[in-house]
Amino acid sequence: MADLNNFPITRKWPAQHPERLQLYSLPTPNGVKAAIMLEETGLPYEVHRVDFGKNDQLSPEFLSLNPNNKIPAIIDPDGPGGKPLPLWESGAILLYLAEKTGKLLPADPALRYQAIQWLMFQMGGLGPMFGQLGFFHKFAGKDYEDKRPRDRYVAESKRLLGVLDRHLEGRSWIMGEEYTIADIATFPWVNNLVGFYGAGELVGYQDFANVARVVQAFVARPAVARGLAIPPAPSA
Repeated sequence: MADLNNFPITRKWPAQHPERLQLYSLPTPNGVKAAIMLEETGLPYEVHRVDFGKNDQLSPEFLSLNPNNKIPAIIDPDGPGGKPLPLWESGAILLYLAEKTGKLLPADPALRYQAIQWLMFQMGGLGPMFGQLGFFHKFAGKDYEDKRPRDRYVAESKRLLGVLDRHLEGRSWIMGEEYTIADIATFPWVNNLVGFYGAGELVGYQDFANVARVVQAFVARPAVARGLAIPPAPSA
């Protein structure tokens, strides 16, 4: 059994099941990517809640695993060569888990890279733009009198939704009939944009029928429904 005691993060979040993959996360759009992937693949894991309200992400223990102080992060006790692997960045985690399990990434090399390109589209486009829109629409930025920053992100979010909507025409998922990590990366962000951020009307979500159709199919998956609530809120 792998010894995880050498990882300082386990001093703050002790591993009750050190033989399982350790997930440090919150149910944010990036955080649930890892949880959904783990639920979809069936890998056994143990989840630890990183409480932003307590600045857990800035603790020395968390920074020892992810110097960029973002979630999610993992430790796989059974990494390459049987050695523990610490890993952060949601896209890297999705790729790693797909390759570890042989699931949710096309085996054909050309299709594999096409799936990765859509993963990068989410990471470089949808995520950052939707996140900025959320700030200016829901959080502190909503009080800014100058609406030009908000409108800039609204326009770019609409453009990105249009790219995705056109691509999904006639397709069940981003890669066609095959459900992949590209979907797991993308649709939590769209779901969050219209749900938690409440920006559906702002971006004209009703105009993107293909996106809405696939989001509905995505959230209806049992593994997705479970992953969207991981880690659970602490008991009152």
